[in-house]
Amino acid sequence: MDPVYIARHPAAAWRRLEDEVIVISASDSSLFTLNEVAAEIWECADGRTPLAEIVAQHIVTRYDVGFDEAYSDARELVEQLAGKGILIVSGEPITGGDGR
Repeated sequence: MDPVYIARHPAAAWRRLEDEVIVISASDSSLFTLNEVAAEIWECADGRTPLAEIVAQHIVTRYDVGFDEAYSDARELVEQLAGKGILIVSGEPITGGDGR
């Protein structure tokens, strides 16, 4: 499995509201509501931690799901968020923006 790194796009504003995260894209003012699991992944998106590690440490340990299923779902989610321009996905650690 090739490493995947994720970082919040620096032009996206966000705030946690209870179990959800609300994200606003600065490029087109689109609003996104992330559920509890997606919010956990979003908050861990520092650009330095591989997605597999985020899933293993923050998703599999908290929810009744196996690693393979959780990782597959997480990959799909991050690709969707990257397609919306609010998340950056890379095969290398990400620096700059939220990925410092």
